[in-house]
Amino acid sequence: MSRLRFVERTGSTNSDLLGQADASEGEWLTAAVQEQGRGRHNRAWVSPSGNYHGSTVVQLRAGDPPAPSLALVCGVAMIRAVEAAAPATGLMLKWPNDLLLGPGKLGGVLLERAGERVVAGFGVNLASAPEVPDRPTAALSSVALVSPEAFAPLLAAAFARELERWRGDFPALVALWLESAHKVGTPLSAQAGPDELIEGSFAGLEVDGALRLRLPSGELRVVRAADVTLGAA
Repeated sequence: MSRLRFVERTGSTNSDLLGQADASEGEWLTAAVQEQGRGRHNRAWVSPSGNYHGSTVVQLRAGDPPAPSLALVCGVAMIRAVEAAAPATGLMLKWPNDLLLGPGKLGGVLLERAGERVVAGFGVNLASAPEVPDRPTAALSSVALVSPEAFAPLLAAAFARELERWRGDFPALVALWLESAHKVGTPLSAQAGPDELIEGSFAGLEVDGALRLRLPSGELRVVRAADVTLGAA
């Protein structure tokens, strides 16, 4: 059962849960404002009031799928929660775990592991779309007004459902992610390192959730960490 806790202000909900050794699976911490929100590669995540900023804990068990594949749980849960909250169209998942509304980034996820615990942090632009220098952003308020307090239980319920699917029917979870993501054959550019730009077309996922890219040469490249852009660079 999910347990939801709200605070008015904190540095980072991920950091808070990582620092709480007694935080157990199913616990959620949501903050009205985050002062030190962060995304992948330690980028700042602007976290103003009115948007959703929250984290939860997964306790890894023997027999669980690979921990990195929790990104698929997060992505499917996030898009399902938004669909439940508002009649949004144009929603799409972008590997590894971005949620787009049209061309703009609506939400993102940061997974951090400490031992056998994984903390999943979510940021969703419910009210406003902070400006980001290198990518367009979007806000759900362009479609409907949804408060963080109303969104939190929707996300927690969707996450619990997809986490159960992850443990019990992983292929079905992968299929759900693929249904909501860019189609196989979509041109993608993957910035895998400062000097490593990989261009190809989406060719599905590995069993651990890694990205498969089909290069122009026909070679299949597996990418496990990268910033991905739709289309060629």
